Amino acid sequence: MGELKYKRILLKLSGEALSTTEEVIEPSILAQYAAEIKEVHDLGVEVAIVIGGGNIFRGAAAAKAGIDRVQGDYMGMLATVINGMAVQASLEKQGLYTRMMTAIKIEAVCEPFIRRRAIRHLEKGRVVIFGAGTGNPYFTTDSTASLRAIEMEADVVLKGTRVDGVYTADPEKDPNATRFTQLSFQDAINKNLKIMDTTAFTLCQENKVPIIVFDMNKKGNLAQLVKGEEVGTLIS
Repeated sequence: MGELKYKRILLKLSGEALSTTEEVIEPSILAQYAAEIKEVHDLGVEVAIVIGGGNIFRGAAAAKAGIDRVQGDYMGMLATVINGMAVQASLEKQGLYTRMMTAIKIEAVCEPFIRRRAIRHLEKGRVVIFGAGTGNPYFTTDSTASLRAIEMEADVVLKGTRVDGVYTADPEKDPNATRFTQLSFQDAINKNLKIMDTTAFTLCQENKVPIIVFDMNKKGNLAQLVKGEEVGTLIS
């Protein structure tokens, strides 16, 4: 086994990435993600996961339905719990031990988030899934990922997306967009790159936790990353 560059990771997955036009949660995507996570776990990496809820509900979209922002954000937090439970079931099918912890108490289905307990789970080799965001409205799941990474003393935040890194423009819309291999946090903030919100960047910048944006749908990318190979865009 090669030397691992990252021993404890915080993997940020988007809710939208789990869905297709036919399915809110597509079983084949879930199974693929679980296989990738098992691969890095088997290498000896401690894995924590934060997943968005955009495939089910977006707090920001609530206004259109006449729902106030705070209520909408709480609905979005609950959507992340549904996705987290789906990921948990998929990981357990792969034979991994998992714990789901949420910022809002939902004790019938998961543990409340307690930092020391979460760290202990990671040390014991369990995959920990964090649901319900930070438990506060106005904070995105990207900010949650940064916050949990810092609390867990993770080596890196790995943001899995549909594209293979950060580009000068949206590569799905602009054929001339070029990919950055590396960026500083200040550059990412100054260029107003919409990969993560400013709060998420600032938290990682102040606490010196690097972020890598990569294509989660490409098989083997996650394992290459933890071994320190150049995949995606490094923001540090």
